[in-house]
Amino acid sequence: MSDSKKVIAVLGGTGKEGGGLALRWAHAGYRVIIGGRSATRADEAAAEMRATLGHAADVRGLANLEAAQAADIVVLSVPYAAQQATALEVAVALAGKILIDVTVPLVPPKVSRVQLPEGGSAVEAVQKLLGEGVRVVSAFQNISAHHLTKLDEAVECDVLVCADDPAAAEEVIELAQAIGLAAWNAGPLCNSVVAEGLTSVLIALNRRYKVPGAGIRITGVPR
Repeated sequence: MSDSKKVIAVLGGTGKEGGGLALRWAHAGYRVIIGGRSATRADEAAAEMRATLGHAADVRGLANLEAAQAADIVVLSVPYAAQQATALEVAVALAGKILIDVTVPLVPPKVSRVQLPEGGSAVEAVQKLLGEGVRVVSAFQNISAHHLTKLDEAVECDVLVCADDPAAAEEVIELAQAIGLAAWNAGPLCNSVVAEGLTSVLIALNRRYKVPGAGIRITGVPR
């Protein structure tokens, strides 16, 4: 592992989606911190990950705020109902950092129906909440956790990356590519509304066609 690789904190890394992303980055040699509401549960999840990858994997668990403070890049992967509260909880640790928001505005029980919040994008709302001092990037909403945890399989799904900070978007694209995903700069943060809504469409496809992880591919652009 290269010491030049940045430390990534995945808040919500005890869940399926966040855990899948954390597993992939740790497997790629990144230093990963699992963040959770409970430091104990986060530490347990990190131990499980080290057992899967080998104990040399650099993964540890901390409470959300401590995880954000110790990281260079923070990933927010929590249920929609906890999105803004978690962002505010760690706001003091986010100044100048990239916050990758994976949030999808799913409203149970009708998660296969698009239910965007007032104003459109849930991720854009977090940018407004935190202010311009935090470099919010929207990404990874359409990648199934089912695929992320299968380290020996290629993920046949592209990542749409939206941000108002082009340099931050490019850094997130590189992080996606590092774990074997094709990623595309899909424009400003307001465009995140498309990726957020697509998740409910993909859930509907999964149910209709009885598959575990439908995804999207961008065609017509050189890879």
